[in-house]
Amino acid sequence: MKTVQLRRYTIRDGEFEAFVEWWATSMRALRINAGFTIEFAYGIPETNEFIWAVGVDGSGEDFAEVEARYLDSPERAAVMGAIPERVEERLIQRVTIVSERES
Repeated sequence: MKTVQLRRYTIRDGEFEAFVEWWATSMRALRINAGFTIEFAYGIPETNEFIWAVGVDGSGEDFAEVEARYLDSPERAAVMGAIPERVEERLIQRVTIVSERES
């Protein structure tokens, strides 16, 4: 079993490329090191949208434990404190996998 969280962001005008660069060089590794898998990440520059998903092997409770440790970590605080707020709007939801990726 895997629990997946879908994260949809609207990025502030003029900040899309900087956000993607920061995400790729900082956030991605931070999440992986915290115990998450990055399921995917897509961007739509024309509408300033960034859509990605993180997963944790296990139940929703397992996800909540990993997320709580991640949110309280000094590593996250350092990474988040080093950047300006580039996200204008967030929509974060747990999702259910209804079809696996086909090769």
